[in-house]
Amino acid sequence: MAYQIDIKERTFHFKQPAGTSRGIYTIRKSWMVEISDGQHTGIGECAPLPKLSCDDIPDYEQVLRIFCDELERTGTLCNEELRHYPSMCFGLETALLSLRAGGSHVLFDNAFSRGEEGIPMNGLVWMGTHDEMLARLEEKLRQGFHCIKIKIGAIDFDQEMDLIRHIRSRYSEDDVEIRVDANGGFTFDEAFDRLVQLSQLDLHSIEQPIRAGEWGDMAELCRETPLPIALDEELIGVNQTEQKIQLLDIIKPHYIILKPSLHGGMQGCREWIRLAGERGIKSWMTSALESNVGLNAIAQFSADVYGSHITMPQGLGTGQLFTDNIAMPLEVRGEQLWVTKAE
Repeated sequence: MAYQIDIKERTFHFKQPAGTSRGIYTIRKSWMVEISDGQHTGIGECAPLPKLSCDDIPDYEQVLRIFCDELERTGTLCNEELRHYPSMCFGLETALLSLRAGGSHVLFDNAFSRGEEGIPMNGLVWMGTHDEMLARLEEKLRQGFHCIKIKIGAIDFDQEMDLIRHIRSRYSEDDVEIRVDANGGFTFDEAFDRLVQLSQLDLHSIEQPIRAGEWGDMAELCRETPLPIALDEELIGVNQTEQKIQLLDIIKPHYIILKPSLHGGMQGCREWIRLAGERGIKSWMTSALESNVGLNAIAQFSADVYGSHITMPQGLGTGQLFTDNIAMPLEVRGEQLWVTKAE
């Protein structure tokens, strides 16, 4: 089948600056790929995260064009080569699913995409000053979230502990689940003591306590920790099947957190889920600051891989970040993400 593929660069603007471990974002750059077969057009989003994605490269659009040309020529994706370019893989996978659905935003047929079920989400508290984080925390609780994710490492650790104690003084672990994300901000020497302190506050898990790449140290922490450890950044750039097996067998994390734009697209995430599941390691899905095009695809993909009646909160609450987002039939109702209509 003959395809025509166009690439359109798009810049989105955050409503409020988003503080991350890689700095503060005020804009988000994406490349939209539009695939046409002459009758219908499918759209996907390729959105590498600066200084984090393994395919955050200076000639991004030129490399993406090469994969698009190959897809136009052969009608199929270069799956093995695309392993090393996860955000490109995810965008092209999304565009093809959309095209094959007649240009629809309904990429998978499941209860979520049909608008019959919502997906529970965690409420994300961005990095900031103590007062800013406290205000954001209170807002998420008012909105009805029963799972809160707090990014730590931006301010003094004792102040971050105070924020978590503030939740626990009002809500038990049965009422509000708390996840924290250290973004690799602890040194190995201080990590265990901090894990002990955090565990006393009845947390669900901590994400990436030390920086990625220190497999031996991370394995030791996972063996000895009183608090379950989840990996995210650790998985970036680990694209080959044997590498994934080696990482999981050496570190033995309690959870892995998957972002299709960072962890191999949909095909790569399916493999991570399968390999982790074989080892008794659980997972959940999150978005990576994509626009609604990417978020829609990740949410429907989550419902496809995890099935109906998802109970573990996913990290999908990024659809209201931008002043100039792309309209999609998505709606946040309380702590759940819903499709508002089927097209």
